[in-house]
Amino acid sequence: MIKKITQGKKDNYRGQCDEQFQPVAQVLSQIQPETTLGGAAISVYFQGQQVAELYTGEAKPEEAWDQRHMALSYSTGKAILATLTHILASQDLLDYDVPIAHYWPEFAQNDKSKITLRHVLSHQSGLYDIRHTISNAAQMLDWQGMLQAYEQATPRFAPATATAYQALSFGWLVGGTLEKIMQKPLAELLQTYLVEPLALDGAYFGVPEDQLERVAKPFKKIKEGQPQIQKPRKPLTAEGRRPLSFTERVISLSGINPYDADDALVPRSMGKFDFYSDEALQAIIPSANGVFTANSLAKMYAMLANKGQWNGQQLIRPEIFEELSSIQTYARDKVMPIPMHWRLGYHRVFTLGKRVPTAFGHIGYNGSGAWCDPTRNLSFSYIHNFKSGNITGDYRLWWLTQTVLQCADEALKGHKSWF
Repeated sequence: MIKKITQGKKDNYRGQCDEQFQPVAQVLSQIQPETTLGGAAISVYFQGQQVAELYTGEAKPEEAWDQRHMALSYSTGKAILATLTHILASQDLLDYDVPIAHYWPEFAQNDKSKITLRHVLSHQSGLYDIRHTISNAAQMLDWQGMLQAYEQATPRFAPATATAYQALSFGWLVGGTLEKIMQKPLAELLQTYLVEPLALDGAYFGVPEDQLERVAKPFKKIKEGQPQIQKPRKPLTAEGRRPLSFTERVISLSGINPYDADDALVPRSMGKFDFYSDEALQAIIPSANGVFTANSLAKMYAMLANKGQWNGQQLIRPEIFEELSSIQTYARDKVMPIPMHWRLGYHRVFTLGKRVPTAFGHIGYNGSGAWCDPTRNLSFSYIHNFKSGNITGDYRLWWLTQTVLQCADEALKGHKSWF
């Protein structure tokens, strides 16, 4: 695989790209070997201008990726929800430090009366466990049912005493709170306060039926009608858990409990849940089923890279921007295996060497991701329909991120460097 990529074609892309960001186009082309099914899209904004909008591969069989296509981006969408929250905070419609139960009285049940939006946005609420909150992954399709489930949920620790990534619960906790505050559906809030002011060309939690054809889905390797080979499952432990792998047993020696990740990421019957079914795409699962164009993600982050300003609009006030971009905790996360440096709804940006202390963004389980760096006034997004899954992104995202930063630094400083 590495050989295929490093020796891949450098002109296998479409779209527009400023000359100074041409290396990004070449890397995008290289990560699309001829044998790879699917494709990808990226967008880059620099100093308030779009400098790259590029595509490679196919969104659907015999249908090339272009600017119309959107992709399911899993946790990358958490940043959209967080940004909506900050826009509302900038209009004095909510307060990060007021208990959620003030806006949503039913939420106070089972020791949750002191949990605030700040605790949730920075993953310090203790409400990361979905596995013991619902009995079947199919329940995630029911928005109101999930809000009721989290009204009754019990946190695993007291707020601000630990950090645990709310991989799935984040969307219902934040989105539900916004609905209670504003007394309007989340989709309407997103459209009114974020999509319309930024003129985004595709950003949804719950894709409208007439937009489903724009969604690029992973290609099926097995032909229709052919049986899939099921791998035999190992017997469960006495506690009803899957047995840990050797690597997980080693990790557990450091004090991390690998089952915390299961509790945050894997509701029961998850193996039967298809995020790409029309039913799931049209449901509202903000932590995991946001669907976006590359341009929509990069443009939103371009506004953040410009500290809340866009086209003469101050969408986020300076003092709110300072809060959202400040690291809330350096504590070791119970779910994520690497330091995340959580902000209010965003985390650190991972690179292959470049230092980006002021950058923040969010990655998704499938390796998608988007971020901004206010110091460079730079933003980037990457979406795709490759078949992949990794909670820390993958080599394609990291390589593209490194290249975008190198190009920006060469434009700013006159020379390119790895670090």
